[in-house]
Amino acid sequence: MDYLKTIVPSQLMTERGSNIVVINPGSANVRIGFAQQNVPFDVPHCIARHVTESNQGPKRTVQDQTLNCEATPAQRLARERAYDMIASLLKIPFADEAAATNSFPPKMGRLDGYTPYQSRTDIAFNWTNVMEKKTSSAIESSENKGAEEGLLDQPKVEGCSSDEYKYKEFICGEEALKISSLEPYCLRRPIRRGHFNVSQHYPQQQVIEDLYAIWDWILIDKLHILPDDRNFYSAILVVPETFDSREIKEMLSIVLRDLRFSSAVVHQEGLAAAFGNGLSTACVVNIGAQVTSVICVEDGVALPSTSITLPYGGEDISRCLLWVQHHHQRWPAIHTKPIQRPIDLLMLNKLKESYCNIREGEYDAVAIVHSYEEGRPVGSHKTRLSALNVPPMGLFYPTLFVPEEYPPPPRSWFHDYEDMLEDTWHMEFPRRPDMSDGMYYGSTGGLNIWDNYPVFPRLKRDDNLGLADAITSSILSTGRIDLQRKLFCSIQLIGGVGLTSGLVGAVEERVLHAIPSNEAIDTVEVLQSRSDPSFVSWKGGAILGILDFGREAWIHREDWIRNGIHIGSGRKYKDSYFVQAQAMCYINS
Repeated sequence: MDYLKTIVPSQLMTERGSNIVVINPGSANVRIGFAQQNVPFDVPHCIARHVTESNQGPKRTVQDQTLNCEATPAQRLARERAYDMIASLLKIPFADEAAATNSFPPKMGRLDGYTPYQSRTDIAFNWTNVMEKKTSSAIESSENKGAEEGLLDQPKVEGCSSDEYKYKEFICGEEALKISSLEPYCLRRPIRRGHFNVSQHYPQQQVIEDLYAIWDWILIDKLHILPDDRNFYSAILVVPETFDSREIKEMLSIVLRDLRFSSAVVHQEGLAAAFGNGLSTACVVNIGAQVTSVICVEDGVALPSTSITLPYGGEDISRCLLWVQHHHQRWPAIHTKPIQRPIDLLMLNKLKESYCNIREGEYDAVAIVHSYEEGRPVGSHKTRLSALNVPPMGLFYPTLFVPEEYPPPPRSWFHDYEDMLEDTWHMEFPRRPDMSDGMYYGSTGGLNIWDNYPVFPRLKRDDNLGLADAITSSILSTGRIDLQRKLFCSIQLIGGVGLTSGLVGAVEERVLHAIPSNEAIDTVEVLQSRSDPSFVSWKGGAILGILDFGREAWIHREDWIRNGIHIGSGRKYKDSYFVQAQAMCYINS
């Protein structure tokens, strides 16, 4: 502890962070990097595998293809009502009124805008080249075979003989999202809406294999860590609160057994976010691409009873942006299909990041929209987008979003009665003399301190619960007025959507109005993030792991392979509260 208080933080990160890899898996993206890095590599969490009719059966462009991509009549009616309510609140003319009373031009967004993503919207994506050159031995073998079978007159690939090229076995990251559906590839997303994407079309074993392939590719291609060298590295797994215990165990197996790291430790995403911003107490609101989660942290300890998850995020805002433009008849006459064609969702995400914001009044912007239709050149269309402040308001009125429907995973897969912490769940541990009353729960009444580290009980979930109501419900569930007041003034917005202009003010205003009148709370404040909200959980996980390096919370590869979590599980989680307190002492010193 004395050493940690005297050393310069950058020196500590350099000393311990060079051989620690931090992995923060999300539904749409995975963030991986060395703990000493300022920011991680942010890679789309998907993989496209080469398929043939023999190994795939009927061709599927996307492995987790939706069962129903169209909104039901009830959903359409609810969406229309939500739009009318938002338009009234923001003083936006309805579509028919705007056309009739067009005496004053609406506010227009500048093309150079106010976000760093703006200039990227004018640049069209290119279809991924799915071919690679064969090795010399493979070329010779192919030529000999072709000569024997009279097939040397095969078509050319980019001016070269196709005998010199072959299809890539798999493609990961953003390049996988830009593969034409005409190519013999199937896109897989191993995590959807905060859980493993297990379905009747996507078995558990394939999900695990794809997670391994994506992470292994990033380690080799981005971090340049070869498999034979990974026994010199340790891994920090920063997991979202949505994952079940079995899913966390499977990811630990990937890290230790398959990727062959020497040791690993698990930290919660919400708790890591608090540490990443140097906070000991906060209400962490993580607005990701597909899931929004809320959890409260007190004195460096996450409170599982406050955890709420909402099944919508940034991708829902992007699809809503498209719907709003069709609603106003402002979208060009092109076929944009963000669910069936991933490259279209990429384009919509860029438009959302550049133009969507929350402000009062009518707000339009001139933008370049691209069309990506297979077999045709990429098209560019200049258009005026309307009501750009409506889509992000869906966070507060979620019926504005119509979530796509995916095959539900087999429920038996999640019925894992072998809990990660079963050996310590009801064990009594002595209280340390240096432990404060607020940190000690004992064995009677309340929760043991390790019950919330790192696995949560079943999360609360309400598809129609808005963000302001979720935050209010989470904080009020703590039951203590002093803590509630502190949390309402310590709201932390993380995730890519946290960068949305005007969101902070909207959260403060709407949370304040959502607090019941009988509660003695009159102040709500969203704290400014000290780092990029997209990576703050990853950075906090790096801090936690470096401060905790070498302590008993770490799981060693040999122990895991032999006996899983059961070997010394009490030893591994017993001191978690001390790790958290130690980190807070360091950050706040």
